This record gives sequence, structure tokens and C-alpha cells, in this order.
Amino acid sequence: MLKWLSTSFWDYIASKILRNRISLLILISLFTIFMGSQWKNMRFTYTEANLLPDNHEVNQQYKSFLDKFGEEGNLIVVGFKDSTFFNPKNLTLWENFISEIKKDKAVDFTISIEDLRVLEKDTTHQKFKLVPFINNDKISETYLKTKENELFNELPFYEGVLFNKESGAVRFAIYMNKEIVNTAARKDFVLKYLSQEKISKLEKELGVDLKVSGMPYIRTLNSQSIVDEIGLFVGAALAITSLLFFFFFRSFRATLISMLVVVIGVMWSFGTLGFLGYEITVLTAIIPPLIIVIGIPNCIFLINKYQQEFKKHGNKAKSLQRVISKVGNATLMTNLTTAAGFGTFIFTKSELLKEFGIVAFLNIIFLFLLCLLVIPILYSYMPLPKDKHLAHLGKNYTKTFITWIENTIRKHSVAVFAVAVGLLVSGIIGIYQIKVSGSIIEDMPKSTGFYQDILFYENEFDGVMPLEIMIDTKRPKGALKSATLKRINELQETIEEIPELSKPVSIVNLVKYAKQSFYNGNPEYYELPTKQEEAFILPYIKNSTQKGNENMMKSYVDSTGQYARITTFMRDIGTDKMAKIEERLQEKINKLFPEERYTVTMTGKAYVFEKGTHYLVHNLVLSLLFAILLISLLMAYLFRSFKMIIISLLPNILPLIMTAGLMGFLGVPIKPSTILVFSIAFGISVDDTIHFLAKYRQELKANNWRIKRSVYATVKEAGISMFYTSVVLFFGFSVFTLSSFGGTVALGSLVATTLLFAMLSNLILLPALLLSLEKSVATAEEFPEPSFDILAEDNEEDISEIQ
Repeated sequence: MLKWLSTSFWDYIASKILRNRISLLILISLFTIFMGSQWKNMRFTYTEANLLPDNHEVNQQYKSFLDKFGEEGNLIVVGFKDSTFFNPKNLTLWENFISEIKKDKAVDFTISIEDLRVLEKDTTHQKFKLVPFINNDKISETYLKTKENELFNELPFYEGVLFNKESGAVRFAIYMNKEIVNTAARKDFVLKYLSQEKISKLEKELGVDLKVSGMPYIRTLNSQSIVDEIGLFVGAALAITSLLFFFFFRSFRATLISMLVVVIGVMWSFGTLGFLGYEITVLTAIIPPLIIVIGIPNCIFLINKYQQEFKKHGNKAKSLQRVISKVGNATLMTNLTTAAGFGTFIFTKSELLKEFGIVAFLNIIFLFLLCLLVIPILYSYMPLPKDKHLAHLGKNYTKTFITWIENTIRKHSVAVFAVAVGLLVSGIIGIYQIKVSGSIIEDMPKSTGFYQDILFYENEFDGVMPLEIMIDTKRPKGALKSATLKRINELQETIEEIPELSKPVSIVNLVKYAKQSFYNGNPEYYELPTKQEEAFILPYIKNSTQKGNENMMKSYVDSTGQYARITTFMRDIGTDKMAKIEERLQEKINKLFPEERYTVTMTGKAYVFEKGTHYLVHNLVLSLLFAILLISLLMAYLFRSFKMIIISLLPNILPLIMTAGLMGFLGVPIKPSTILVFSIAFGISVDDTIHFLAKYRQELKANNWRIKRSVYATVKEAGISMFYTSVVLFFGFSVFTLSSFGGTVALGSLVATTLLFAMLSNLILLPALLLSLEKSVATAEEFPEPSFDILAEDNEEDISEIQ
């Protein structure tokens, strides 16, 4: 392995690449065609990301709930707050709209004005029957106003579910088929019946501002936003990086070659997603633009080295060989460290992160091979660089920047260390102020209409995020026992006291409504039956749930009568508040439901996401530590010195601490989107360290181990490429701030900030550390020949035929 990475190895690789140019280009073309053919296998996500592993206890409980009651996220709500809605014209328009929807196979049933049913006592058969709330034969302005008043004042069963008595807001329900609610058919249904154009047209006809929400609707539009932003990111990343590249190099040739390389890399990344059969999620969607942002620095280092070499001696063949033999090893190591930053996600137990890590890791390695092959080969067919192509190497702004760096480390080294310590202390203080947070909709696009509709339902009905409580009575028909009903009722009273949760619904609500119906619909009797009343009310309920009438109870109790559910919805609150609510509910559950008689579990999408966030944060902290360990091992392999490991890590850990501190001071919480920043930024920022130390090694040998001269020479030559790449990376990651997803914006801005800190740290703190340690880090023992000798001598094999 050591011999593979020696100078002679890279000389051999350079020779093979340049002698087999046509064959390699054909292989790259064929592989690109193959990857393009895999695009057809790409899939788009139809559910929220499950952050927990499949075998996690919370996931198992959620699956158990789904087995008993089916998918709980199949409800779409369409609502409004307008007192003028209830008139014959609007009712006709609305029912035409709903009747069209009901015909679709994607719909199980709807609850609208015409569908609304009320319980009525049937004394003849001693049961309750469901009768229509609206009699279509009596439709008139006066009749509808009477029914509106009845709905709001005489049907407490529907209060908080279909209407808000205080504000007058109303919502109707569309229950999607549970078998297809998480498939592509859901998207077709939403876009066909609930598109913005369709709803806008209906609003105009009704004269009412309609609000559409519910998990199937949110998932569909959210997924569509992810797909739309892939093109935005790729286009923006190509535009900003190509402009910066041209600004630095002032060469259409260099810019076009670099763009060709990263475009092929993007094609391969899409092909990898298709080949592996992974879904495009909010995370995997950022991989193609990431390939552009990470690929351009590779191109900068290789092209910049080629031009520097050509400027020295004017020999194209020697310059191309030196590009590979001198920079190949360092570029391999920088790409390995970047890939390691992403690859650590593979070792988490979250499928979402694992897939993201695998695709990113593979494509960064692909990208390295692509750059190393394509750039030298294409340049071998190009004319010799002209003076204008090399002019950027001596630009005034780069000279000014490099001179400032030299003066800072030469004259103000004490100040450099003082500032570093100050930033370290400030960062640690800020870290202690960071909070862990996150919710299902927190990072969704705030400017979209569907997000504004979510806020409407939060204000009027306390949210749309389902939270479920499943009660196992441990015996058939136990859910209908009087003692169980009273316990459920008391728990629901506690839920109603929590402002972040909506009015709960369970079998208790139905039993209360049954009592009200038994007393001829008098709302004053909307309460649980007394022990005496049970004797004559419960038989009515039992008779009402015989074959053919199961729908009355199947949403609240499973088919055996052993399991009951309480459904509530929650506002968009962070995981910190959610944890307090969970603690309060669990305390009440423990008090009401003895473990020997009941098993009570909290579940639902909101609950699973909250648990997943904490699980993810814990795992990503471990993945960051693993990334640091892995990269430390790479540094140990390269330098064989504990001192050099510390010196190489310090300039890269400091920016992470600074960014974390900044998050604490600015109130940016740790959540799934922001915790990714550290592993990604660390893996990329170490690249500058490797390039700097690689050049430092060369200069030490060339200058007979004279430290100061070697450090300053390294700053002059490597500093330009580090400056270019850091600027490209900063603006490249900044394109993610164009996203409408809060998490993607946070990821882009925080990574960009961290990499800017890392550039200054590697250009100022790193050389200052090298100078301060003098001879102790300037010996051949610190830089052993076999592992990091990337200094190719001038006796390269003659390959002049490529000119």
C-alpha cells in the first residue's frame, strides 16, 4: 500500500493515463451512458423521512398501531372561515366538487355537508342509526341557516373536529384509501382535484377563501418542492461556480472543461440513485449540487498546478505528468477525507442518513477519478496555454491577500494564537446555549400556500400533525368497559388542558354522543352514561355495531374490542416542548392505567419524528466523532507523527466549534438539518490542510529543511489554490440558501460559514503552528518518504508524443 502511493506509483499512473487517453475517454463515455440509463429507476419519496431504524421500539409500536387501525395520516381537510358559505348556491357548488372527488378510487369516504351524519335513536329496534344531517328536499336559505346553528350549538361531538365554535371556522374531511395514500397515486389525486388552479377556481365561484391541509396533501406538495429545487440547485451551482472559475482563471477553455467534468459527475450521481433504487428525499436531493460544489475545487487544484508548472518550464508533457504525479496523491487524500465526512453517515442506523452517506461517498470517489482522468487528457489535446491564461497567477488581489497572510503569521503570531484561544472559548460558551429542536413541518417552505394553510389549522383547530395514544386493555371487548371509558375520558380532559394539542377524539366521544342521542339530541346530555344509564344505553350501542354498521366504531376501537385509540393533533412545536408534553401525558397515563391491566403507548407521526430527532442528534454526534477519528487515522498514516496529527486537526476543529458557538448565540437549534453541517464541513475543510502540508513537504525538501522559507513558499503557492477553492465552496454552498426549506438553508449557510472560517484557520493558524514548533515538525521522520512523498523529480518518463 505504501508503495502504491509513492512518487514512482503516481509517475506510473500518469504515464498510463496519458498513453491510453482514447481508451479511457471511451470507458468514461460508456459508463456515463450506463448511469444515464439508470435515471428511469429513480424514485421520489411519498412519506416523511423515518429517522429511526426499523427495529427501534418506537417504530415497532407505530407499526403495531398501523396494524390495528391502519394508516393514520390519510386525512385531507378543506376548510374556511366565512359566515356567508351556508347558502343554496354555495352548497350546490361544494357538493358538485365533493361528489367528483368521491368517485375517485383513491378516496375511502368524505365528510362534507351532504355526507354529514347524525345519530338518531331507533326505539323500535333499540339501536342508534345514522341519518343525514341535511335533507336535500328542504334546501333553502332559511333552512341552511337553521342547520348551521344546529351544527355549531347542538352537536358537540363535531366541535373541534369539524368546526370551531368560537371563531366559526369549518373544515370538511377527505379520507384517502389507506392502501394508496403513500404511493404515486396520491400525487395524481392531489394534483387532479386539489391543485392551486382547481382550488382558486372554486374559491372564486364560492366567494370563500379555502384552506387545504392534512398529511397526504402536505407530503405531496412538499415532495414536489424537493423535486423542483433539484433543478434550481444544479442550475445555481453551475452558474455561480462557472462564473467564479472564469473570474479566477479568465479562460473559457478551463471553465468549459471544469463544467464538463462536474456535469458528468452530476449525471453519475443521479444514476447512482437509480441504480441503488434509493428515493429522492430532502437529503439525497442536495447530492447533485454538492457534486458540483465539491468537484470544482478538484478542478481548480489540477488546472492551477498545470498552469504553474507550464509557467515554470513551458513543457506541456512534463506539466501534465506533474499534475498527476505531484497532486494525485494529495487530491486522493483530500477526496478520501471529504468522502469520509459523508461516509460516516453509513454507520448510523437511520436508513435516511445511510442512503445519503452511501451515495455521497461513492460519487465523491467517482468525482476524484473523473477529475484525475478527464482534465489531463483533455488538456493534452488543447493548444499550449497563452500568457493571458497564466495572468491570474500574479493578480494583484491574490498578491495582496497572500502578502497579508505572510505579514500576519510573520509579525503577529502571538495575536494569532490569542485570537484562536478567544474564539475557542467563545465557541464553547455558545455551545452551552444550543438547544435541540425540530418538528415535521418546521423546515417546510414557509412562503408556500400550503404552509400558510397549516398555520390556519393551527390557529383554528390546533394543528394537523397526528399524535396517537393506543390503549391495550389486555382482554377482548375491554375497550367498552365502563372503567376503561372513564379512564380514557380523564386522560382526554388532560389533553384538552394542553394548548398545543387539539381536542381529542376516541370511543368516549361516540359514547357521549350516544347518550345525547338517547335523550333526543339534547346537547346537555353529551357526557358519559352513569352506571344506571349504562344498562339501557349500552345495548343500543351494541345493537348499532352489529354487522353492516361497523363504521360507527371501527375508527376508535379495533375489531376485537381490545384496543382503543385516542387521536389528537398538535401544533408545530419543537421537540423540546414535545418532550415536556410527553412527560405530562405519561405521568397521567401511569396514574390512570395500571400496568398489570393496561398497556398504553404514545405514537403517531409527530411522536415518531420527535423521537427520531433525538436519536438522530445522538447518532450524528457519534458520526462526527467517528469522522474525526477516521481522518486522524488518515493523518497518522500520512505523517506518522502524533504532533502532526494534532497540528492538522486543530485548524479544522476550531471552525466547527466557532460555528457551533455561533448557532448558540444566534438561537439556531440543533436539529436533523443543522447537525449534518459538522461532519460535512469537517471532511471538506481538512482538504486545505492536506494540500498545504503536501506543498510544505515539497518545500522542506527543496529548501534543505529550512522551516520559515518553506512555510512562506507554501503560503505563496498553495495559498492561491486554497483561496480559490474556499471562495468557490463558500458561494457554492451558499446556493442552498435559495431553498424554500429551512433545513436546507441552514445547512448551506452554516457549511459556507464554517468553510470560510476553515480557510482562514488553515492559512493563518496552521502555518503559525508550524513556525512555532520549529525543528520538531520539520524533520524527515515527521514526513516519511513512502506515505507522503508527492514531490516528483524532474526525471519523468519521456511522454513528449502527447504534445
